[in-house]
Amino acid sequence: MRKTLRRWGLAAMTCGFAVVLMTAAPGTGLAASAAPAPAVLATDFHGIVALSNCSGSVVKTPTAALTDPALVLTNGHCIESGFPRPGQVITNQASSRTFSLLSKNGQSRLGTLRAKKVIYATMTGTDVTIYQLTTTYAQIQQTYGIAPLELSASHPSAGVHIDVVSGYWRAMYSCNIDGFAYELHESDWVWKDSIRYTSPCHVIGGTSGSPVVETTTGKVVGVNNTTNEDGEQCTLDNPCEVDAAGGG
Repeated sequence: MRKTLRRWGLAAMTCGFAVVLMTAAPGTGLAASAAPAPAVLATDFHGIVALSNCSGSVVKTPTAALTDPALVLTNGHCIESGFPRPGQVITNQASSRTFSLLSKNGQSRLGTLRAKKVIYATMTGTDVTIYQLTTTYAQIQQTYGIAPLELSASHPSAGVHIDVVSGYWRAMYSCNIDGFAYELHESDWVWKDSIRYTSPCHVIGGTSGSPVVETTTGKVVGVNNTTNEDGEQCTLDNPCEVDAAGGG
C-alpha cells in the first residue's frame, strides 16, 4: 500500500486484485457446457474520473434515478483523510474533493466534479470509498454528455473477461478473472472475497480505485485495489492470500 498511490497482486503470479462489490455467494467458475462465449463489449472511458492520487468512476445503482446526486467510487485507501484504521468505518463525512471527468476516449478532461460528502469509506473487509457529488447524474449528462457506469447486482464469475480502467493513468488493462481469494491480508488490513486477475492485468500504482468492468455486461463488478510490489508476504504493499482454514 505504497503511500497514496499504491495498490497491488502477488509478484510471482504477476497479477492484481480487486474487491468485489457484492456480498452474495461467490461464483462457481466457468460453466461446463459448450455454449458460445458471450459477446465482449468495447469498454471506453465514459464515467471514469481521475483523483489527485488514484482512479475512480461515476457509478449508479440499478435502481437510482438520474435526478439523484451522482456517486463516485474509489478505494478506501484513496480517501483524502488518510488510510482508515482496521475496523474503522467512515460515514457522512463532509468533503469538497474534486475529480477530473474524462472524455469517452480518455484523451481529454471534460470538466471538474466536486464531492459534497463521503457516504461510506472503509478498509475493513473491503477497500471502498463512495462520494456523493454536488451534481446529479442528469446534470452531468446534460453538461458533458457522459453517462454513469452501472454497478452489477450479481457476483462475478471466474473466467469472465474484464477491463480495469484507470483515470489516473488514462490507461486500460484487459484480462480475465482468475478466481477469488477467500481473504487477502496486507499489513493490518484484511479483505474478503477479492477478485484475482490473470497476468495481463499487471496493474501499477495510481490504478487504485479503478472500476473493474465485466465486458459482457458493461457493468462494474469490483474496484481495483492491490498488487504485490516486492514479493514479500502479508506486509505493506505485499498482500497474501489466506484460505478458509487459515493457510496460504
